[in-house]
This record gives sequence, C-alpha cells and structure tokens, in this order.
Amino acid sequence: MSFKPGHDGTIAALDISAAELIYSFEAEKDSFPRYSTINPTTILEAAGRLDAIPDIIAVGGWHTGFGHDPVGYYGIAQGSELVGERTIFGRKVHFYSSTHERSHLWGSYGMSPFPARMPCYALIWEGWCGDFYEIDEYLQVVHRGKVMANPGEKYAFLYGLADPTFTLPKGTRIEDAGKVMALCAYGQTGSPDRDERALIDFLLPSDLYPLSKEDLRNSPYYNIGVTHQKFTNLARRVSDAIFDSFHTFAKKNLTKGYPLLISGGCGLNCEWNRRWLETNLFSDVFIPPCANDSGSAIGTAVDAMRHFTGNAKIKWNVYSGQPFVLDEIDRTGLEVHPLDYGQVASALLDDKVIGWVQGNCEIGPRALGNRSILAAPFSKTTHERLNRIKNREGFRPIAPVCLEQDLALHFDLARPSPYMLLFQKVLDSRLEAVTHVDGTARAQTVSQEQNPHLFQLLTAFKAKSGIGVLCNTSLNFNGAGFINRASDLLAYARAAGLDGVVIDDAFYLLKEAPVTASSGQKGPLSGENIRPPVL
Repeated sequence: MSFKPGHDGTIAALDISAAELIYSFEAEKDSFPRYSTINPTTILEAAGRLDAIPDIIAVGGWHTGFGHDPVGYYGIAQGSELVGERTIFGRKVHFYSSTHERSHLWGSYGMSPFPARMPCYALIWEGWCGDFYEIDEYLQVVHRGKVMANPGEKYAFLYGLADPTFTLPKGTRIEDAGKVMALCAYGQTGSPDRDERALIDFLLPSDLYPLSKEDLRNSPYYNIGVTHQKFTNLARRVSDAIFDSFHTFAKKNLTKGYPLLISGGCGLNCEWNRRWLETNLFSDVFIPPCANDSGSAIGTAVDAMRHFTGNAKIKWNVYSGQPFVLDEIDRTGLEVHPLDYGQVASALLDDKVIGWVQGNCEIGPRALGNRSILAAPFSKTTHERLNRIKNREGFRPIAPVCLEQDLALHFDLARPSPYMLLFQKVLDSRLEAVTHVDGTARAQTVSQEQNPHLFQLLTAFKAKSGIGVLCNTSLNFNGAGFINRASDLLAYARAAGLDGVVIDDAFYLLKEAPVTASSGQKGPLSGENIRPPVL
C-alpha cells in the first residue's frame, strides 16, 4: 500500500505476488477540490478495499524539509530510498520510502508495455525536474543529464504573468499549464521577436524558484491578457523553446535507439508528446495516463516491489480508480429507462448532452469514458455549450473520443491513443466541435477490449450518424475532481443543464431543463455558480 503526499494525493495498492495494480484512489475524486491531499475519506475507502493489513507500506518523498520526510523530492542514486519497519494495528510490516523523482521514473517503467529488462531512456519533466535517465537490463539507473530546472513551473508561469487576475506574490497555479497548452494553438508561427527572445533568455536558463510575477512588472507581457495575440505568440515560442532544449540534448546524448518513457506533469502536454514521437530518436514512446503526480503512488509502490522482489513490471488497468457510489437520488423530474445504446445515440444525435458513468473511475486526470460528459461532435455551438456547462474559458478545446478502427478516417495519426495524450490533425471537416483553432484535436481512441460500454455507444452513434466520434470531457463540478456518487451527479445534471445521465445500465432523462449556463442566463443555477457539494 503506497501513499503520495502533497497535492494530487493518492493511495495505491499492488498485489506483489501477481505484480498487479489493485487500485489507485486519488483524493480529489468524489468531488473533492482538484489536486487535494490525501483525506480521511480516501484513507478509509482504500483501507476498506483490502482484506488484510499490507505486507509493505510505501510512502513517497516530498519537499517538506523536515525529519519525517528523510528522502525528500530529488534523487535517484544511493541514499534516495529508506528501508525499515513500522507497526500497523499491532502487526509489524515492511516500510519503504523513496524520493518523488523516483516515483515518476519507476511508475513509467513499471506501467510501460516494454518487456522486462529491456533498456529504456526515461524523461522526467515536471514542475521541478527536467532530467533524462537510462535504465539498463539489470534495472540500474544512470543519470544522463539535467536539461533544465523547473520546466513545468516556467511553462505555467507564463499564464500568471499575462493574467491580470493572478495576484500571488510568487509561484504558479497548477491548472494554468493546461491553459497555456490550449492558448499555444492561437499563436502565430515564426521566430521569436525581440520581446519574446528577451523573455525566453530570462526564463529558461533561470534556476530561480519560485518565480515572481513582480520581477517582470516592466515586461510587455505583464497583465497583457491571456488571449492577447502578443501573449499567445509568446506562449507558442516558449513552448517551442522548452521542447527544443530537451530535443537538442536527446539528439546529442541519447543515441542507442531505446524506447523513451515520459513522466511528470509535462507528460500531459499532447503537442510535446506528438513531437517526441516524430523525432525518430526512439524505438517507441510511452506515456502513462497518470504521468503527473496522480501516478506517483503507483510509482513508489513499483519502486518498493522492485526493492523487495527484483521485479519492476506490473499489470494494470486505466479504470482502477474508485467505484461509483449508488446512493439515494431524487427521481423528481426524471424519466428512467434501461440502458439502450441506440436510444442514447439518438439523444446525442439530437444535440443532447449526456453524463456518462460506468464502473470504476479512471486513474489520472483525463476522462476516458467512465466519468465523461458526451455530446455530438458536429457543431461549434456544442463546443460553446460544453465550455459553459463546465464554466471554462471559451478558448479551451473539447476532446474527441473515436473508435480505434476509424481513427485514420478522421485524424492524421493512425497510432492508437487510449489515454488522450497525443495531438492529431483533424482530417474530417464535419468535426467542428472537437477541432481546435489550429486544426488539431486531442483524441482518445476506444476499442471493444479497452472499454466495451463506450465502444458500443460509439458503434451505435456511427450506425445513426455515419461517424464513430463523440465529444468527451470530464464529468466534474468546476474546480473539483470527478463526480463519483449518484446524488452529486443528479444535482450537477440539474444545475449545469445536462439533458440526461447514464449510470451503468440505466438512462436518466431530465424532463424539464432548468435555467442554466447553457442558455446563457445567469442565476442560482448558472454555470458560474455551480460548486461541488460541501463534504
């Protein structure tokens, strides 16, 4: 049983004898605030899923600077792990702790599809780390070099610099990195101008942490506004400069053609992931669905298993999160039908927006068809409605989910993308709702084996529309993790203006739509006032 401290708190459990992930429960899921630390609810739920006290307790390192965290954040070499014993409910168990950096490395290695003992390169790039490693056939790790300090922080810092509402004296907001990724698409192509070059030359080589917005008060980008063309151009130039720094290092120093493992929050950047594929420096590239800190508990568990057994490979399923809670719901104003995929497909084709819940929730931050909001992919109006429902900025794209066998019909990259981690160029002009301003999309592909329920729905939608593609965005209150209980889901559906929800084998249609953000009106049920319930 493994614990990830700090933001994105998570508890994971491995069956070491089977080398298999039992679960990975993220604290934010069940409508707790995004990036939550581990809370009592998560602890009790995780403990309740095991039938015995674990043989090994593992705890990831963090950056507290106190004696209770002796391994800390950085390091892979000797001294970056701690082995001992603890007593849990009267029973002595093994105790293992290793650095946060190791959690990323071993998480990506353990979850990768490459055979055991196959040498790999590993890129750990996130808020604080920007390093390449090499893992040999004996699981020995060599540090190949540090390319840049704090690449993720520098990337997210851009948004706060331009955002007049950002007033923190230092640092960044975790959620801003994803917004920068969306805004880069609005930037014009070209080489950096004088202002852009000055900002890049200040930012990228800097080891300062945390960065201070006030240090750049005289910058032309200070509070310029995040949608200003001058800022979106800058975002694109900085994004390119960060990637180019890492690519230049890799081209010079990683010459053996091994597969590349990518971990850390920058592993969620779909443009960079696509560019790594296209470098042709590596035999393959793997990014886990929980590349950010939500995968660190799994990584520390794999590291502990490696220490005690010599094995660092696990079997896992992306739907290993918390099971959905079927608590009491208010059925007033609901039509309840047995799940009929054709009926749901017809509703979607009629421009209905449907919440979709099946089984356990996904691990990692992306909704992959078990905690999703689904809609038809054909209209810009649908894109606008979904962003209003989710109370998001209008510049944010909506991702598509596509039948795997049809991917090449609609997108330029025929490689399966089951975890929504790659950009593709959209080839089908009908897919207006999921086509970003630069003509790209962040598609998830679905096979029958991977997600049979979503596969059946996409197949039914294709039978009616000719296209096996839907809009897919996460099912959550604004600022909270995935919705994970029926009462919260129905409250959200009514407040946000969903037209219906599917929970496992039941389809709930709302008879009367409330006055909501989707109608453009403000009020007690409008999108800007939707908040998670107090828990």
